[in-house]
Amino acid sequence: MRRTILGALGALTATAVLTSCSNSAGGTGSDTLRIASNSSEKAALDATVAAFEKANPGIKVNVTYADTDPYLSTLRTQLSSGTAADVFFTFPAKGNAGSVQLLAPAGYLEDLSGRSWPSKVPQDIKSVTQSGGKQYMLPVTFTGIGAVYNKKAFSEVKATEPTTWTQVLALCDKAKTAGKVAFALGNQTPWVTQLIDYALVSTLVYGQNPAFDSEQAAGRATFAGSAWKSAMNQYLDMNKRGCFSKDPDGTSVDAAVKQVAQGKALAAVQVLATAAQIKETAQSGTELGMFPLPATDDPSATRMPGAVGSSYAVNAMAKNKEAAEKFIDFLATPQAMNDYAAKSNAAAAITNPSFTPDPAFKALIDYQKAGRTVPFMDQMWPNPKVQQTHLSGVQDLFAGKATPQDVLNQMDKAYKND
Repeated sequence: MRRTILGALGALTATAVLTSCSNSAGGTGSDTLRIASNSSEKAALDATVAAFEKANPGIKVNVTYADTDPYLSTLRTQLSSGTAADVFFTFPAKGNAGSVQLLAPAGYLEDLSGRSWPSKVPQDIKSVTQSGGKQYMLPVTFTGIGAVYNKKAFSEVKATEPTTWTQVLALCDKAKTAGKVAFALGNQTPWVTQLIDYALVSTLVYGQNPAFDSEQAAGRATFAGSAWKSAMNQYLDMNKRGCFSKDPDGTSVDAAVKQVAQGKALAAVQVLATAAQIKETAQSGTELGMFPLPATDDPSATRMPGAVGSSYAVNAMAKNKEAAEKFIDFLATPQAMNDYAAKSNAAAAITNPSFTPDPAFKALIDYQKAGRTVPFMDQMWPNPKVQQTHLSGVQDLFAGKATPQDVLNQMDKAYKND
């Protein structure tokens, strides 16, 4: 969402366990470069670290990974205690607790404006990667939210990519008849809850009114008074139709990924980087595809969430700042960025002529070039409370504890409490 997911994306507990990985002999001393990242980045970052270590044999690298929710909570705790990694995954704008425009003013991020690459950052994404006119993070990928699907599973039920809302519901029926589900949904993992809403409102809200964000900031538009309500109702309609895994609130993102990998589910509406996790879990040779989730019966109206995805910053209090800056500069090179983007099923954030996207995920590039992408919604929200309210609100929707109107009213309240 992220908008990527996004998106995205909430915090659970500062005591969460991180998964550690190192491509070298490891170690956590002052001679070691420490990197922290989101679990969805593992395939791409592991390959990048291996290439970096090969090019810099004197530098050891230790990487820790965690899912978005515990990652965010642990990151803020470590930053405040001075124990955070030298380089860490950071989110654009200010929509969640790990966002650049919240961390930089707090003094947690190193100013990277003087490096060689900031002048190459595309103008349309500078605003969400800078704070106070200074560059504090390196955008690595441009990603999107779409339905990532298992081509073999699609073939087994004789399905085709839907281009209308009616066809989406028909796909759910076809999958159910074949003993599968159309879309794996792991709403037990809070950040996942927002993705289908983001996919639907891209068309229903922001596609219809590109000025919605500015109108909302000026107090002339609200969540509750917009087609956000239609999107949430369609989200619930999909659940009633049997489109999702049984008990979405009791299904984790890892379980949902496994369902797609095993062909028990045809697809999952996800940030495209998750495709790498699906491939890792699936049998060798499993082919994936992607399509934007339609929200209406007019294919020309469909928009896709697309925004800065993988991004990294340097800890202002890094124990190994020289190595950290060297890593950031390495990652900013066309070859390293292209390789990272390819493994993330995304586009390179800093465009260069040598990048060739995976044909299976070509739709994101096509939609971006055609001006049919919409920034991840939370990147434009004034504070992290809005996203937190959305995440918990969707879980309440699926638990029958709230209505779309209830959730949207609470989101409006959180939006105003900037």
